[in-house]
Amino acid sequence: MRGIDTALKKLRHDVFMEVAKVAYESEPENINNDIEAIPYKITPDDKPKYRESIYRERAIASERVRLAMGMSLRPEDKPVHITSGLDRSNIADKYYEPPLMQVIPSACEACEDNVYVVTDQCRGCVAHPCESVCPKGAISIVNGKSVIDRNKCIKCGKCKSVCPYDAIAHKIRPCAQACGIKAIKSDAFGRAKIDDSICVGCGQCMVACPFGAIADKSQIFQLIHAIRKRDYVVAAVAPAIVGQFGPDVGLAQIKGALIELGFREMHEVAIGADVGAAVEASHYANEVATGKLPFLLTSCCPAWAMLAKKQFPTMIDEVSNALTPMVATARSIKQKNPEARVVFIGPCAAKKLEAGRTSVRSDVDFVITFEELAAMFDAREIDFSNYEGDEFEAEATGAGRGYACAGGVAAAIESCINEYYPDVQVKIEHADGLEECKKMLMLAKAGKKNGCLIEGMGCPGGCVAGAGTCISVAKATDSVKKLVAGTEKRIPEKELSEIELP
Repeated sequence: MRGIDTALKKLRHDVFMEVAKVAYESEPENINNDIEAIPYKITPDDKPKYRESIYRERAIASERVRLAMGMSLRPEDKPVHITSGLDRSNIADKYYEPPLMQVIPSACEACEDNVYVVTDQCRGCVAHPCESVCPKGAISIVNGKSVIDRNKCIKCGKCKSVCPYDAIAHKIRPCAQACGIKAIKSDAFGRAKIDDSICVGCGQCMVACPFGAIADKSQIFQLIHAIRKRDYVVAAVAPAIVGQFGPDVGLAQIKGALIELGFREMHEVAIGADVGAAVEASHYANEVATGKLPFLLTSCCPAWAMLAKKQFPTMIDEVSNALTPMVATARSIKQKNPEARVVFIGPCAAKKLEAGRTSVRSDVDFVITFEELAAMFDAREIDFSNYEGDEFEAEATGAGRGYACAGGVAAAIESCINEYYPDVQVKIEHADGLEECKKMLMLAKAGKKNGCLIEGMGCPGGCVAGAGTCISVAKATDSVKKLVAGTEKRIPEKELSEIELP
């Protein structure tokens, strides 16, 4: 569904936009009423747009509003107002109640998972190969049609593979299929449930759910409060931002629009990627190429790094200790202006977790996605054509900007190694999507990737496929590649590897 303007995409956008409007426009004495009114703005008449019942639709919209304001879902067994706990969210500081990713129970359709079903495509053929290949005798013929006994079925899929009419369907819960690390479980009612001990916050389950039953928490409400307070709010934008708001909307127009929203400055996160590429090139040359480390895992993707640390804890030393592009950029901004409130704007849901971690200080005050920023633009009726004459001076190299696409991180580091250390031979491996990432880590643990620089990206396709993007992966990839191709400086200076950011 990525890149398709579905009703669900519009619904999410409308919720974020209405929350942004309240944050920008409401006075303190009216804010409770304005928030309580949002579900009625989403569905303004007596006919439901998305569900069978207007009451269920508004109940779900109420939960979406809470999540969009950084609050947790309401309990199912107690009467609680949408605005309950608002005082803790109605602030100008970073805030959301963990967990980050949540399933809205009233929105979940309890999809069947890993079940084989005979559809009406069954022709009742004479051969009945499905019956013949079933190892457990789970298939019988009733009135000439095949029937599967679920109590006997072991879900091997042999029946489906031999049916000449493709009459046997394999039902898989979309969110579970999208999760490469099997963090989606079921609750007592058969609804999806996220195992937070496994989840790394990539948000691919959220993207895959056609009912919009999974959502992450947002900080747009708190961010807009900081802007209204006249805090010195600075945008740090990920390179995947190009093309997100239209094919002709470049960095200059985005900067102009951000200033219109109340941001004071805009900087490229790719400058932090340049630092990371230089540092990891040095690490590879001095640690892996010399045999001190068996291999090096890139650190820029928080979902990949979290997967490695959660499920492969013995490999922590092999995860690069280079600051991620987001953190390196935030620190450089605060080094120049300690009073700055740094906002990372990117495609990634997992960055919200990274910004709040305590093991490495992030210096990031807020994280919002492109999807959330698009809603802020619409809430303020931003017209990008007003900034067509603006210019933006490139801050980063093509290498740093290329981090947004799968393979781009490894390519940037490899280019730096070839330039800085011409005598070092580098071996590159990369994986994108958590399932492939896990396979790669298993191979590395088994000693089959020694000597390699291993890039991992939690989303299939890289950052351009993050859960918070507005356009298709293909369009986003093309936009980034054009940006990289048009960047004059190819790779960062070697001296960047020696920069110390406090």
